[in-house]
Amino acid sequence: MILMMVGVFVIMYFLMIRPQKKKQKEEQAMRDNLQIGDEITTIGGIVGKIVTVKDDSLIIETGADRNRMKITRWAISQNNTANEKLAAERAAAKEAAEKEKAARMEAKGKTPKAKKKKEEKF
Repeated sequence: MILMMVGVFVIMYFLMIRPQKKKQKEEQAMRDNLQIGDEITTIGGIVGKIVTVKDDSLIIETGADRNRMKITRWAISQNNTANEKLAAERAAAKEAAEKEKAARMEAKGKTPKAKKKKEEKF
C-alpha cells in the first residue's frame, strides 16, 4: 500500500511538478536576459520595445505615439526579438539541410539534372 502511494507521488512529480519547474526556470532566464531594444509582450497583451532596464522593472515604448510605460519583470510573457532570431536560425538550418539533401540526391543520380548529365556522358 505504501509502495503504491510512493509510486503515485513519483508519477505526479514527473508528470506535473518537474515540467512546471523547468518552464519557470526558462521564463526566469528569459526575463533575466532582457536587453534594451528587445520587443516584448506583457501578460496583458501590451507589445512594446524596452527603453530602460532596472533591477525589478522596465520602461517600454509602445504605440505610434511612443508612449512610455513602467512595468515589472514578472509581467513579461515573451521576448519577441529572441523568438524572431530563433525562427530565423531554424529557417536557415532547414534551408541548409534541404540544399545538402538535394546535393546528395544529385550525387546519387536521383534528380532530373543528374539523369540528364548521365545521359549526356553516354
